[in-house]
Amino acid sequence: MSSLAPTNADLAVGAPPPVPVSKSGRKFSFNLRQSGIYLAFLAIVLLFTILTGGDMLAPQNISNIIVQNSYILILAIGMILIIIAGHIDLSVGSIVAACGAVAAVLMVEHSVPWPLAILITLVVGGVIGAWQGYWVAYFGIPAFIVTLAGMLLFRAVTLMILGNRGIGPFPDEVRTLSNGFVDGYLGNIGLGALGGADLLSLLVGVASVVGIVVVQWRARKGRQKYGQAVEPFPLFVAKIVVAAALVMFVVVQLARFRNLPWVLVLLAALVLGYSVLTNRAVFGRQIYAIGGNLQAATLSGVKVKSVIFWIFVNMGVLSALAGIIFAGRLNQANPTAGNQFELDAIAAAFIGGAAVQGGVGKVVGAITGGLIMGVINNGMSLIGAESEQVMLVKGAVLLAAVAFDIWTKRRAGASR
Repeated sequence: MSSLAPTNADLAVGAPPPVPVSKSGRKFSFNLRQSGIYLAFLAIVLLFTILTGGDMLAPQNISNIIVQNSYILILAIGMILIIIAGHIDLSVGSIVAACGAVAAVLMVEHSVPWPLAILITLVVGGVIGAWQGYWVAYFGIPAFIVTLAGMLLFRAVTLMILGNRGIGPFPDEVRTLSNGFVDGYLGNIGLGALGGADLLSLLVGVASVVGIVVVQWRARKGRQKYGQAVEPFPLFVAKIVVAAALVMFVVVQLARFRNLPWVLVLLAALVLGYSVLTNRAVFGRQIYAIGGNLQAATLSGVKVKSVIFWIFVNMGVLSALAGIIFAGRLNQANPTAGNQFELDAIAAAFIGGAAVQGGVGKVVGAITGGLIMGVINNGMSLIGAESEQVMLVKGAVLLAAVAFDIWTKRRAGASR
């Protein structure tokens, strides 16, 4: 009788043990935990599209959603890394305010050239992140306490810089980055009943679709190479078609309005860069390792303290960038800027699929979570809802997202 167990002879020659064959032989894989957030996003958009009579998907409104939530999306990118590592940052709203104040003082009161002022502000954000990262990583104080103290400290710094006044206006270039749109370098083309649209924006959309196809195809081939389960090819094609259609719909709507917002170009670059960091770079995989199993990561040689330190530095830099964007959008820095931004960024990360215990999460998921919050804000505003109703819905969505995460974990554990 043959056996799957390796014989002594096999072990002597170093032959690998045979891989057990799955009894079911299933090759279908559908991760409800990862895909549920995108289905929920589509459902929420569809709901508000119906409730607003189609105004939700109007070209100007789509542009407004992106521009008005850009700083939260920037914060969500940094927050997802911290949450993956098993930590939290409650200070980002105060850092946004403090760095916006620093940028205003440099550009408006001291006439520092705007590129140099932005660079200095980003460095200040990095120093603030290093300050907090030191206490968390090397001194061992829990991130919750350190950043709670930072929330108070940097709000106080903002008040000391600004007092009870706002500083503005900002240079045109900074306001363009926050509120401006890419020029129609290649002119407009006709789209029949849809009217004219910027050709450059449409070409960017096509390039984005090609990128999605290439990335997804390579990922599928990689999983097949290592014997991992993949979805049936028709379902794979359907997912690509849906994603491509959504991307082109948004791009066409933006092209019909005032072309691509500059802040969307910035966000696209950040999402691409941080997605590569988390999926391909050693540093990104170390973040997942720390959040998944701290002891195992330490025994594997991961420099845990250094990684944690640098993700807080990164959060400080992104908070400074969000502070510049927000101040440029308002055209002034004011002492109340950034209030509750930390809550929106944390909610975006958890709604986007981050696990409470750490070790799980994606940059694209955090962006999707941030867009869900933005769509809720925008949609409730369009239907004339009161502010308390908006908070009620956002709180319910956050609770539902975390409950869904826990439920899928238990379901996966029970099926093993």
